[in-house]
Amino acid sequence: MHAQLAWMMHPQELAEATTRFSGKMLALQWHSWQRAFGLPGQDVEAPNPDDTRFADPVWTESASWDIAKEWYLASTHHIQDMLYATPGLSGHERRRAAFWSRKWLNAMAPTNFLLTNPVALRHAAETNGESLVRGVRNFIADLQAGTVRMTNPDDFQVGKNLATTPGKVVFRNRLLEVIHYAPSQPKVRPVPLVIVTPWINKYYILDLNPKKSMVRFLVDEGFDVYITSWKNPDESLRAVSFDDYLTEGIDRIVDVARAISGSATVNAAGYCIGGAALATYMAWANRHYSAGEVPVASATFLTTLVDYHKPGDIEVFLDQSSINWLSKSMDRKGYLDGKEMAAAFRLLRSNSLIWHYVVHGYLYGETPPPFDVLYWNMDTTRMPATMHKWYLNEFYLQNALVKKDVLTLAGEKIDLEKIVQPVYVVAATDDHIAPWKQTFLLNNHISGSRRYVLSSSGHILGIVNPPVVPPKRDYWVAGAERHDSAESWHDRAEHRRGSWWEDWVAWLRPLSGKLGEPPAPATDNYPALADAPGSYVLER
Repeated sequence: MHAQLAWMMHPQELAEATTRFSGKMLALQWHSWQRAFGLPGQDVEAPNPDDTRFADPVWTESASWDIAKEWYLASTHHIQDMLYATPGLSGHERRRAAFWSRKWLNAMAPTNFLLTNPVALRHAAETNGESLVRGVRNFIADLQAGTVRMTNPDDFQVGKNLATTPGKVVFRNRLLEVIHYAPSQPKVRPVPLVIVTPWINKYYILDLNPKKSMVRFLVDEGFDVYITSWKNPDESLRAVSFDDYLTEGIDRIVDVARAISGSATVNAAGYCIGGAALATYMAWANRHYSAGEVPVASATFLTTLVDYHKPGDIEVFLDQSSINWLSKSMDRKGYLDGKEMAAAFRLLRSNSLIWHYVVHGYLYGETPPPFDVLYWNMDTTRMPATMHKWYLNEFYLQNALVKKDVLTLAGEKIDLEKIVQPVYVVAATDDHIAPWKQTFLLNNHISGSRRYVLSSSGHILGIVNPPVVPPKRDYWVAGAERHDSAESWHDRAEHRRGSWWEDWVAWLRPLSGKLGEPPAPATDNYPALADAPGSYVLER
């Protein structure tokens, strides 16, 4: 509504936009007449490169379906272009208007309805209606599950065909289990690697099947690996704070790894919100501990935001009124239900994460294939109310993490400039949760040496990126200076084929010490409580 009023208050800009659209409509009308009379025609509007909805040849070869596709694309692209350029609105308001209109336009696509989807009609004819019967069954199953399923949950079981790297749970408190992985090599490096996973999902995204497991890769490379498996909180943990995640979570796993390994320090890595928490912890630790006694020697940040000024598409959900509404909901329950967050993230990419499964499941009658990443995505977790309200307000709304000494956590002022340890930062080109140019800003706030990597793909597959032959992906890598911009860094970065994992372990090796005898899996102070993957990851 604001966008519509803004255009009405700028008649000259509206007239120019209308003129441009009229020209496109004339070209589209001529294209339609050509196709209607059986003549070949040049497409007036092509789908975006990542838009696979009209990939079937029928949308091009059949004149009637080609015309329908062209009118839909021309109209939706024009509406989107207008909203992104709405005069008189802030950039944030324009992005919100464009986002919500795009969701509606995506929902109205002809591919989403049986009578306007030629592929669905063809399947129905070829199977004598059996595809539609299967589609109804899929719809009923999804209705019972309360979600549009992206894969069959019966195809996976954590500890059986997911999270299978051998290890022991060596510590447990109310917030986390610490898993210490068993060595797979006769010699390991003495400085352990602690991985801080995001608590908005379960840790095994980094330990899927053996071919995709980052954990197994690191263990096979001779690293002594410890990982956080966070508690799936319920109402009883409503008062848990962000301070608690630092002191009872990150600081505890660091202590456990040091005690078992006998090393004075650890190297640490954090993923997504785990990376934001690790950056906060590093700033806290550099003030909390005496000089020379900081227990973390280096930090790796995977798709991590510290500057939330432009956090990507997620900002459409995160204005003050939305967070106030969400806070009241969390106050009633004591937590944020993970299904609510999962639904929001799926809405960010509604074509690929919602409508694709609606079309293939309900209209084509297809059963979704087994896909471990999508199963993990459906295996949601909750967030404690106090912690999550604080995180949304202080990080997203106030952008306080990058403001010197504004935040006080566990008794210490937080200043990212205090991070003097070397860092390795990884982002992904197509990340819509932590846009890579925004993650790059971490380099402008810390004092230690920096190596920055830009991986192809998105928030998950840019990180779950094992080395394969032939290489499936590529990456850009170079050192980063504090004065660099994302663009200046990219101009000089080296482009490589393959997985950034290999570059990372080459960076980690000299920081991890010379190979030696592996530590015991557990000690008297930290006995083995259970086999990996432990119990917290199994909680629903």
